[in-house]
Order: sequence, then structure tokens, then C-alpha cells
Amino acid sequence: MPAEQSNSGAAAPPTSRRGARRKRGAKARERGVAAKSAQAKSAQAKSGAKAPAKTPDASAPRPAPYFHGPFGQSYAAIDLGTNNCRLLIARPAGDSFVVVDAFSRVVRLGEGLAQTGRLSDAAMERAMGALRICADKLRRRGVALARSVATEACRRATNGPEFIERVRRETGIALDIISAREEARLAVLGCHILIEPGPGPALVFDIGGGSTELVLIEHQDDGGVPLIRDFVSIPYGVVSLTESCRAELDSPQDRAERYAEMRGLVDDGFAAFAARIAPLREGLVHDHGPLRLLGTSGTVTTLASVHLDLPHYDRSAVDGCIVPAASMRAISQRLSSLSVAGRREVACIGRERADLVVAGCAILESILDLWPAARLGVADRGIREGILRSLIGITHSKGGAA
Repeated sequence: MPAEQSNSGAAAPPTSRRGARRKRGAKARERGVAAKSAQAKSAQAKSGAKAPAKTPDASAPRPAPYFHGPFGQSYAAIDLGTNNCRLLIARPAGDSFVVVDAFSRVVRLGEGLAQTGRLSDAAMERAMGALRICADKLRRRGVALARSVATEACRRATNGPEFIERVRRETGIALDIISAREEARLAVLGCHILIEPGPGPALVFDIGGGSTELVLIEHQDDGGVPLIRDFVSIPYGVVSLTESCRAELDSPQDRAERYAEMRGLVDDGFAAFAARIAPLREGLVHDHGPLRLLGTSGTVTTLASVHLDLPHYDRSAVDGCIVPAASMRAISQRLSSLSVAGRREVACIGRERADLVVAGCAILESILDLWPAARLGVADRGIREGILRSLIGITHSKGGAA
């Protein structure tokens, strides 16, 4: 007898025939089980009985506790600063929002800008790498509406508009170069809910990479967005101030002189604003006592981490904490006296911030001179949260928890 043939044309061994019979039997049993299940469901429907509830599997993954808002829309905010590129993606949750994705990377876009007036090729490549990651996250999260902003580095650079066009062409992200006032407004919108309660105006500041903004605000009775009573922006942030001063040398005397030089530049930048608000500040102290002060930036969050003696950065411990101003001064002065190598050994500073943190300390001390509050509120939130609150339509103080 000729051998049986398989589909491939080769002879089928006896084991293949037994396997085929087993498969046919298994399929018949499956059809029988399915038929019995269908009959049971039909009888259950006729009797009106409900199917027994399944016992939850504690090990099974649970859905994230997010309220997805209308149609599950996601909103995004990108803040391309002089030093960092940051992204937040969030969904509405009642009168607030919840963050579903975030990204932050040090790109030092403004590196060398003080000397050349241009964004360098290396800096633009670093920023492009971060923005490509942001673009990928926007696509994967199905973002319905986004706003992307660029700040001081792109404002000052002669090739800033060219870079913005390149970003749009290569990533699809349409960056908007915003004014210093709009930058301050968004920062206030994002963090003002952390200001301590109290009467009269409060001062909010944002120490960035290329600029620092001070905003005198007053809360409204209805809890809405605070009114901006006065405002100043100076072209000194941690990157631009570092590059505007002499190179750091490994000598205690030189470090002290360099820090004094930084303080002088910043004080000069704030001079007109300080003179304008002096009468108001003195009246507040006379009538109400302690001044209220809130800072949002890498400088204040880093120094707050040092104050809290954290082994590594912990946003939940830092965002919203209150630190004695005297402690922030003491930390600033101690860090300014250390060498770069010494600062690298301090937890939460490390290699990434060691060369820039001294400039931040100088700016902070000048702010504490200008607005001598006893306590400093610390916010790890700002422009991105302000953008999200605007996009989602959150206007009152209770909204916008990050």
C-alpha cells in the first residue's frame, strides 16, 4: 500500500496519524463544552437568574484611578527652558487634573548664549533629542490639546526662530516663544495654590536657566487666579549668570569674590523693582507682620532637599514644604564656599547641578534681601501646570493638583 501523504508531500508516520485522531477528539470535546455552555446560558436567560459574580483576582492589574474627562481627553504642556526641557501630560479630574505622564531632561539650551548670542549646534541637538521623546509621548498618549512654550534662551538667541522652525519641521511640536510676562503669569497660575494663607500681597519668584521673574500678586476673594500687582524679569538665571561672571577657580578667596560679583549683578537687576515695592513691603510688615514668599525653580527645590537632608530628590517631600529663610541663606552661603568637587558630594546636587547651583544661591539671597520673609514656600510646579490649568479651564485655587 502506498504511504499516506502529508500536506507537504512527505510520508506521514504512524505517530502523526495518532496525533491527528487526538486533535479531532479534542475539538469534538470543545464543541460539546461550548454547546453545554450555550444551553446553560439559554436556560438562565429564560429563568431570569443572574450569573454568579466572578471573584476578583487581587494579583490582576487594576486600572489607573484617573477620571478621563470628556472623551478621555489628554492635555499636554511642554516647557523648553534655558536649562531644562519638561513635559507634563494630564487628564481632567473634576476641579483638578491628574498627571498621566511626565518627562524632564537637562538640555542646557542656553549654554554659551551669553558669549555668542546664538544657540550652539550641540545645545540644539541636546534639545532636539529631548523634544523627540516628548513628541513620541504625545502620540502614544493620544493628546487632544497641547501648548508648547520656549522661554529666555529662544527669546535672546538670534537663531531662536530658526530653531523653532526646525523643531516644528522635525517633531511636529509648535513651540511658542513667550514673553517674560507670560512666563511669569503661567508660573503663578501653576503654583499660587501653595502660597501660605494671609492678608495682603505675596511675592512669587521663578529662578530659571536664563532669567528670573519676580511677581507681586494678590489673591481674589472668589479664589480665582491672583491679580498681578507688579512684575520684573531680569536676564539672569543659573546658566546666564554663571556665564556672565569669571570662571570658577579652586581658591576660597576667588570663590567668595565670584559670589559677590554674582550678588552685585543680580542686585542691580532688581534695583528698580525693589525701589517700587519698598513702600508696600514696609506697610505690609507694619500692618500684618510676616511677609509671604513662594519660590518655584530647580534652585529652591534643590536647596529645600538639602535642608530636609534627603538622600535623593523626593518631590512628595519637597513640593509644598515650608523652609525657614535663615536655613536657605545658610545653605546658600555654605554651597558658595565649596569647590565644584565639594558640591558634587552634596546629596541632591551631584554632578548635574554642581556648577550652576551657586548662581541660583546668589539670586535667592538677593530675593531674600528684597523681600525679607521669615519663611519660604517651595513649589515643584510652575509653567507646565499653569499651561495645563489654562487648557483644561481650571481657574480656582482648589484645582490643578499635580
